[in-house]
Amino acid sequence: MENFSFAQLLYLVATALFIMGIKKLSKVKTARSGNALAAVGMGLAIVITLVAPGLGIKLNWPMVAMGCLGGGLLGLIMAKRVEMTGMPELVALLNGFGGLASTFVALSEFWGRYLGQTDLTATAASSDEGLLLGGAVWAVAIVLSVLVGTVTFTGSLMAMGKLSGRLSGNPILLPGRHLIVAIVLFGGLYMGYLAGFSEVGDSAMYMILGLTACAAIFGVVSVLPIGGADMPVVVSLLNSYSGIAAAMAGFVIGNSLLIVAGALVGASGMILTVIMCKAMNRSLGNVLVGGFGGDAVAVGGADAADYEGVKSAGPEEAAMILEAATSVIFVPGYGMAVAQAQHVVKELGEELEARGCKVSYAIHPVAGRMPGHMNVLLAESDVPYEQLFELERINGEFKTTDVTVIVGANDVVNPEAIENPASPIAGMPILNTHESGTVLMIKRSLSPGYAGIKNPLFERDNCYMCFGDGKAFIQEMLIELKEG
Repeated sequence: MENFSFAQLLYLVATALFIMGIKKLSKVKTARSGNALAAVGMGLAIVITLVAPGLGIKLNWPMVAMGCLGGGLLGLIMAKRVEMTGMPELVALLNGFGGLASTFVALSEFWGRYLGQTDLTATAASSDEGLLLGGAVWAVAIVLSVLVGTVTFTGSLMAMGKLSGRLSGNPILLPGRHLIVAIVLFGGLYMGYLAGFSEVGDSAMYMILGLTACAAIFGVVSVLPIGGADMPVVVSLLNSYSGIAAAMAGFVIGNSLLIVAGALVGASGMILTVIMCKAMNRSLGNVLVGGFGGDAVAVGGADAADYEGVKSAGPEEAAMILEAATSVIFVPGYGMAVAQAQHVVKELGEELEARGCKVSYAIHPVAGRMPGHMNVLLAESDVPYEQLFELERINGEFKTTDVTVIVGANDVVNPEAIENPASPIAGMPILNTHESGTVLMIKRSLSPGYAGIKNPLFERDNCYMCFGDGKAFIQEMLIELKEG
């Protein structure tokens, strides 16, 4: 009992580290230390779970060692090999792995401890292990852990496919998809009910496997209709799902820390999802129904023939414009990630600062392909935290800014959102770059963004299109600026 109480005390310490870590993650300046705190908490939780005999856990140490070494090696390889442009896909995949782990925990408990008994409710109620709130709660936790965990896994694979380009970024609308969704969801829940409260033996096992199959299909058909423009919201939502699945797995095995950690991830992920939806002026229901946003070649998308009076500038002209500027705001987008231009953007910013220019970076909540994508890229290139500003804090500054440099962003700076009530993105909060004295739009072409619509900013008198690879163009512009 002493060991058990001490283990619970250390679990409480780990929980506190998780909470403090998440709190610090809410600010760019403290995000790195917050991540470190949460990692320490997770390390502590793992060690205590493995070594505390009072928890009553019987371990196969060779299997534990193989799992730790295999997982650690795989994680190290992925961390080293995955480029920053692939970070959204990696986050989606890791969300899926979290959901899959919860599914395996629930299925193993179902198989190993309760298969062959009368029913899960009666068995759990008569056991002093794996039970917090009664047999019915334990049975429901099994079903929810399998359901949410499997949906998270297959849904994350679909999101990863869309983010990586392996699947089309356009909404994939299957015939009769709403009927399919209804069948697999309610059919799966019914089989889960039978497995937990009615069937026994092999029949119960068939029902829980049927639930798993239905959940897997549901995850696929619920993400396929969602367009690429909404993927940041989907990734955030799936992160919340992985937390919920983990919390349910905590109920299954009677681990209080797993319940708390899962609840923290689930709640924070859901809050972030709501924030992302507000940043796009979309409801969560509207996002999940799907059918909006896709590849640059989406139906109704714009091309060069749709624009008139577009002005362009080469590196030399752009450098001359920057040379006279006293204030510059950089607006990063996914194009910056693709071009790996964050380091030269920072170098250009430093050169401008050395000339007495005020430099800032405007971060839109949904710029990139995952929440915080631009923050991660700029942090990688050591851009000072003090120069990063969220949309609400910097939007009023564009009117007094000499030059705004847009690097690979499109939809998040499209004035259609505030000027055309009939636009698909009408009402979406944007960065008011069009109000700047001069706009330098660094982009490969006049192709539309993920929303697939025309951007009238390209035609504005104060906008110059800087065509080319973002990194190469900025490097040439920097050379011209230094030589000028």
